[in-house]
Amino acid sequence: MDYRKALKKKQKIVVKVGSSNLVHEETGKINYSKLEHLVRILCDMKNQGKDVILVSSGAIPVGFNALGLSKKPKTLSLKQACAAVGQGQLMMIYQKLFAEYHQMAAQVLLTKRVLTNDKRRMNVINTFQELLQLDVIPVVNENDTVSTHEIEFGDNDTLSAVVASLVEADLLILLSDIDGLFTDDPHNNPDASLIDVVEEITDDIVKMAKESVTTVGTGGMITKFHAAQIANSSGCDMVIANGRRVEIIQDIINGKNVGTLFVRNQVNDFDMKEFLND
Repeated sequence: MDYRKALKKKQKIVVKVGSSNLVHEETGKINYSKLEHLVRILCDMKNQGKDVILVSSGAIPVGFNALGLSKKPKTLSLKQACAAVGQGQLMMIYQKLFAEYHQMAAQVLLTKRVLTNDKRRMNVINTFQELLQLDVIPVVNENDTVSTHEIEFGDNDTLSAVVASLVEADLLILLSDIDGLFTDDPHNNPDASLIDVVEEITDDIVKMAKESVTTVGTGGMITKFHAAQIANSSGCDMVIANGRRVEIIQDIINGKNVGTLFVRNQVNDFDMKEFLND
């Protein structure tokens, strides 16, 4: 089966961008050019008739820079303060950019605790469904202002996979700072090769994920591997790709061989309640 060609037919797509994809590496400040290009691509996907959900990191670094802090926050309370400032500013930028392409966006902030409650989880699902029916692009992030270590997802790789499961997406795209899953850590082993397609997550694949790393952000390859397990078990294909070039989103949905594709399970056997209560 040509798994890549099948990506052209995907209709409900979750795109996750990390902090490293949104800011200038040298300064940590917002890369407006890249952000504008990302929004333009997502709006074009909408114009193709696809449902799009964006899971976006970036609230803490945006708030950090807005507050003029000299050192990156280390305490939970300072991180939450930065998130409180940064989330509003980041969403304001998104709203303005989406409006330039006549597209409406909506902010959705989630915590793990919200989703562990059956009624509230169903309310979240209903909200997503209504927003998509109204042709609105949900912009999702963890509610870092109120999350604690005990109740947080910990990274937006996991959150994006959970969102993909909630909305019954058929494709999850994780934009990272690495090209995909390698046979070994490419930073240390020049002979490491990129894996094009993972049809089944085996023990060998798990080992590769543990030994590979990413350089920026809260999640490494192992978190992306966990995201793949959630997405694939929910009947959703997932692609890990390097977000250095946001046009890679178009390459993926056009069926090009970029990044690593994790193929969905034929049987949807992901237990959301068990995962959330773990």
